[in-house]
Amino acid sequence: MKVGRLLEVLAGHEGPVVSLDFNPGLTSTELVSASWDKTVRIWNAIDSSMSNEVVRLSSDCLAVAYRPDGKEFAVATLDCQISFFDPSTARQTGYIDGKNDLASGRSDTDLITAKKSQQGKAFTSICYSADGDFIIAGGHSKFVCIYSRIEELIVKRYEVTQNRSLDAVDDFINRRKMTEFGNLDLVEMRDDGKNKISLPGAKKTDMAARSFKPEIKVFSIQFSPTNHAWAVASTEGLLIYSLDNRTLFDPYMLEESITPASIRNAKKEKRHSDAIMMSLRLNETPLIKEVIESVPPTDIEICALNLPDVYVEKLLEFIACAVESSKFIEFYLIWVKHLIVRTRSLPLNVLLSLQKGIQKKYQDLSKLAYFNKYSMMLIKKMGASSAGNESSEEENMEMSM
Repeated sequence: MKVGRLLEVLAGHEGPVVSLDFNPGLTSTELVSASWDKTVRIWNAIDSSMSNEVVRLSSDCLAVAYRPDGKEFAVATLDCQISFFDPSTARQTGYIDGKNDLASGRSDTDLITAKKSQQGKAFTSICYSADGDFIIAGGHSKFVCIYSRIEELIVKRYEVTQNRSLDAVDDFINRRKMTEFGNLDLVEMRDDGKNKISLPGAKKTDMAARSFKPEIKVFSIQFSPTNHAWAVASTEGLLIYSLDNRTLFDPYMLEESITPASIRNAKKEKRHSDAIMMSLRLNETPLIKEVIESVPPTDIEICALNLPDVYVEKLLEFIACAVESSKFIEFYLIWVKHLIVRTRSLPLNVLLSLQKGIQKKYQDLSKLAYFNKYSMMLIKKMGASSAGNESSEEENMEMSM
């Protein structure tokens, strides 16, 4: 990349290559490519002389994505299916049929119903979540679908826009505007009467047209590394969806005995582990912060050892958000140290959230520290120069006397 020199040319596909993805494994050199020739090829990106693995599918490939651990990749095809493969064996491990989930609308130029035109729509962008349990997909539709990888079922479907100035948003066309010459909405009224009528099936329109309705599509979609947000690049623009629990009451395994009063009583009785678990189950951010910051630093290690793994994960997620704005930096870092040491394995999204929060705090403090450092150096230098000027003035006065 430094010199811009071509290193390797990987040849083998018989059609246009539409998607590429590198294996995210630290020691892996795998590269997977998807093409319109109905094949997916697994390459060694370093050694092109090695034979590549060919995976044949039933339809044209449109998108490919690796799971964050590199042990699986997904392929979206033109028949609106998402197939999953093991890169080490090139065997299929599952598939999701999304024909009924995409639900594309009807364009103004369509001469068929939305249900019939849906057969020609497909997912063009897919992405795994940070933990690999979910996969998100979008394409020729106003909907974005989130699927469970384990259950291979749809979990949630989001509508990215309701803007009717865009094409293919409505499922039906007003029949009163349908004539023997086509849809009246496509006729541009001008005084001179020199209107150009586009040919059926033409993709390019008259660039001098006074009105233009772009078709709603999802061009790209990505999960955030922390698993708390995902972004969509669509005709409507860049859309970011975030999981913000601070504005919602979302308890976890709540019971009648778990109340703010009972949590504060456990805190007063020095039952810190019980108070932390109850506050995490109630899932009220101010209360969790109050309970955690009431634990003496000498008791943090004991509390961390007494917490079950499910509460350790939730507590680390809270600390990752709290450390960005808290002034008790060392206190929360002690919590992180003892919680990570006692846990054998943590989800990748939790570790990435911690890294993001601590890195942001480090950047904020380093800016302040460097500003203070250089300010002190400037003051010291100015003080030395002013002292030198005073001494020179005194010498001049003595010489004049």
